[in-house]
Amino acid sequence: MPFFREGKPEAFKKAPTCKKGSKILISHGRMGAFIMNNTLFEAKEEEEEKKKGEGQSPLAVRMRPRSLEEFVGQKHILKEESLLQRAIRSDKISSLILYGPPGTGKTTLAYVIANSTKGVFKSLNAVTSCVADIRKIIAEARERRKISQRRTILFIDELHHFNKSQQDALMADVEDGTIILIGATVHNPYFAINSPLLSRSQVFEFKPLEEKELILIMKNALLDRERGLGNFKVKIKESALTHLAKHSQGDARRALNALEIGVLTTKPDKTQTIHFTLEAAEESIQKKVVLYDKDEDEHYNTISAFIKSMRGSDPDGALYWLAKMIVAGEDPRFIARRLVICASEDVGNADPQALILANSALQVSEFIGMPEAKIPLAQATVYIATSPKSNSSYLGIEKAITDVEKEKTLEVPKDLQVGSYKGAEKLGRGQNYLYPHDYKDHLVRQDYIPERKKYYQPSETGYEKVIKERMEKWEKVVKSEQKADTEKRNSETP
Repeated sequence: MPFFREGKPEAFKKAPTCKKGSKILISHGRMGAFIMNNTLFEAKEEEEEKKKGEGQSPLAVRMRPRSLEEFVGQKHILKEESLLQRAIRSDKISSLILYGPPGTGKTTLAYVIANSTKGVFKSLNAVTSCVADIRKIIAEARERRKISQRRTILFIDELHHFNKSQQDALMADVEDGTIILIGATVHNPYFAINSPLLSRSQVFEFKPLEEKELILIMKNALLDRERGLGNFKVKIKESALTHLAKHSQGDARRALNALEIGVLTTKPDKTQTIHFTLEAAEESIQKKVVLYDKDEDEHYNTISAFIKSMRGSDPDGALYWLAKMIVAGEDPRFIARRLVICASEDVGNADPQALILANSALQVSEFIGMPEAKIPLAQATVYIATSPKSNSSYLGIEKAITDVEKEKTLEVPKDLQVGSYKGAEKLGRGQNYLYPHDYKDHLVRQDYIPERKKYYQPSETGYEKVIKERMEKWEKVVKSEQKADTEKRNSETP
């Protein structure tokens, strides 16, 4: 085999070729050296292309922190000497699931780890990747571990987009340490990620960034000449920064994007100074984004707060959560169905009108839709929140269901069975039923259940107090009849 020096002489065409980024182990050290050099040249070209691309990237990408020292926020998990910080600094991280709202630093932290680790860092986006991509990286990781003992860290952004089989493809290699998984997701991993994969990973929740943290991030971008907006002469008002921070909802990406578009589109004065005013900030971030997903955490958390506010008799809290759902575009019928449930479960017979009003709101929502449906929804919300409360009906049916499910099923008393068909009399069914309307006060004593049970226990609240008094009156009448029957039987006994 001919000997080659650095470069690509014509004779190289006859030598073994090497795919970009791959390694060929040859016994001839010099040939191996040549191929290694070639790979390094390609890596250098890739690095230069990457830097060129970064210059055209959005500000939020260019300003992504490169180290823990540059990272802003998430002090609850990244404070000095915290478990996660120690693991990153010592390059001893285990598999991680990072979850939280957009723009809070999940992807950024993954790339901070990439910059600090001695292992090989690979990344995928679950939206555009498949099982074949995973298997390819895992196969490379196994070979790398076997030959050089180097770890492979695999970062998967938007991990929740992987289905069960795709997530299952990771489990065995995460468990045996072939790969260290870092998964990022905006959804609660306990809903979106397979339990076996969760049990093999540490879960860290990212919180929305505070306003002061967002302001610091934007100020850093304004001063940074290499990656930020430091080459522009910008005079920005504190009120403008505060406005951007407030309306970014803890999302650093949104704040930086708004800052960048404001700086780039604001016309400088004669001295080339860009005056970034409050008005410019308002134009840069047109509408506040409400953090709300239709089938995950925020969806269920918000409706939970809505119902609990009504149950707790707080109309203001209930109206706020209702407003959040309306602004986020929630289906008004979904809201109205919850109103119906709350009216029955938590108000019940303390004010039977609440259920009627809630059902009317449901019908109106289906008939007229949004935005007008917000008015009857608000009316029903306030009515339920300010109504007297009782869950006696709810507790009664829950107790009865428990008895039916766990105890012996009781037979229907023969007197209550259908007695109108041919042969019923012969079977003794329905023949001795006492018709209540034939008796005084439309009330007569008879057994409606073989064993005496007490399920409904009315409260002293609202209209239910009237119901309780009526039931107590009926009970006295029944006891009086029982006493009279007993005295009659005793007098007839010889």
